[in-house]
Amino acid sequence: MNKGYVYFLTNFQRTTLYIGVTNNISLRVWNHKEGKGSKFTSKYKLRVLVYAEEYDSISDAIAREKQLKSWRKQWKWELVKNQNPKLEDWYKTLRG
Repeated sequence: MNKGYVYFLTNFQRTTLYIGVTNNISLRVWNHKEGKGSKFTSKYKLRVLVYAEEYDSISDAIAREKQLKSWRKQWKWELVKNQNPKLEDWYKTLRG
């Protein structure tokens, strides 16, 4: 079974959050960084991976994405900052 991932991207100013879901996080984030992700991430230059969660299945990841998207903006930022207080780009850790 394919793993699933929920991830958060932000811009260099750390002012906007985007939540996405994928079964290949390295490739998906690379596409966002290249401006080939989604229209929203391209428009707002959301290229910094600040948070990610791994799930055993893509369906579990999709359910979590829906839950997170219903949260208030403040709750989303608190979740991210609890795991990544400096809002560093985690993409480097995916690439090894």
